[in-house]
Amino acid sequence: QHSPSCLFFFKQLDRIIIHQQVDLLEAILGTETSSKYEIKNHLGQRVYFAVEENDCFDRNLCSPIRSFTIRIADNMGREVITVNRPLRCNSCWFPCFLQELEVQSPPGTIAGYVVQNWDPFLPKFTIQNESKEDVLKIIGPYATCGCFEDVDFEVKALNEMSTIGKISKYWSGFVNNVFTNTANFGIQVPVDLDVRIKAVMIGACFLIDLMFFENSLDGL
Repeated sequence: QHSPSCLFFFKQLDRIIIHQQVDLLEAILGTETSSKYEIKNHLGQRVYFAVEENDCFDRNLCSPIRSFTIRIADNMGREVITVNRPLRCNSCWFPCFLQELEVQSPPGTIAGYVVQNWDPFLPKFTIQNESKEDVLKIIGPYATCGCFEDVDFEVKALNEMSTIGKISKYWSGFVNNVFTNTANFGIQVPVDLDVRIKAVMIGACFLIDLMFFENSLDGL
């Protein structure tokens, strides 16, 4: 199966930055609006942008267990990736309610899945391809609230022995004048990783953000 042409930019990337844009009205009123993101390369150049679709009921009453659809488009406005996550209970004590989301690229064609794995101590996820075959693991730290220190989720081979990359939540330790220090994620993966799996990694970032960092900026 050929890689989707709409993911051309991913072929040359081994680092992907996801930068959330904080809406001025949201900052002033303290009321959540639809989230908007820029997806950039390591030079800070935007290659895609993303908008979360849901309703106010979901955002204000069901967060962070809400369902969402995130539509990712290129700089020409053409939708290239769709991330879908159903409404599920967010509880570590009930493995039957483990989180899962689906990534499509192009929209309507499955690129892969992100599936939470039950573990009593660590956040764990499996990256699956379009056939639901396991491809990679993501393993987070014991504590994800590090007082605004960078937090790394390691991307590992299926045997969980070798680390091939990471998904990082950047705080003050990420200094670059093209970014702010408030709401950034970074993905580091091998440059030759299948572009569809790179797209699924972006879905993993959104799920990790919702599960572990959704309310982390409330006090700022």
